[in-house]
Amino acid sequence: MLVRDLQCLLATLYGVEIDADVRDYLVTDAAALVPWSAQGQVRARAEQLLIEQGDGEIGLALYLEQAVLDHLAADDPRCALDGRNLADFCLAVEGVSHFNYVAWNAARDTAVTLLELELQAEVDKYACVRALLGAQAHPGQARVLDALFDEPVFDPVLDPVERRRYAEASRFATGYCRRLQQRFPSGTPVAGLVRELRTFYRWSQPAKVSHIHTAMLS
Repeated sequence: MLVRDLQCLLATLYGVEIDADVRDYLVTDAAALVPWSAQGQVRARAEQLLIEQGDGEIGLALYLEQAVLDHLAADDPRCALDGRNLADFCLAVEGVSHFNYVAWNAARDTAVTLLELELQAEVDKYACVRALLGAQAHPGQARVLDALFDEPVFDPVLDPVERRRYAEASRFATGYCRRLQQRFPSGTPVAGLVRELRTFYRWSQPAKVSHIHTAMLS
């Protein structure tokens, strides 16, 4: 299943162990999210990580719209990633990224901010697209990567605070990933890029943002 492959790809790229199998937490039926609605966590969006905290533990559920998964099953990005499936592929990566990052940090008793979660997901999209395109020797790799940095379109249901957070995460990630692309211009993630990504993954939000500012100025 694609979501499990994405979980393993991200765990391998970042050199981390995620004990929880994302397939056990995947929800594709919107009706199953009704119990979460009382907590104000459910809206009409194609991807959402739902988190419940209590008694020193967290409960997770990753919602991905069935239509997204059906499209990716019919037009498998593991065989060919291009403009036809890139948007839905990025949605799936975003959801799995959120799941992995929360689960990994929770296992280390480390809190994460919402901005940090969104920023890491944007970087994860770039890393996964690089990995797949490199493995496929994609002739239009540069064009597909550039599409990740196009002017972002935000979900209209976002409130102003959420929209600012998503816009900030997109701005930071775009500057950082463009710099990575300059330093490591083609092919599968090489050793230097992997080292950079693994270091970035382990930093807190302030360290991530500080590093991005430095990278964008260098």
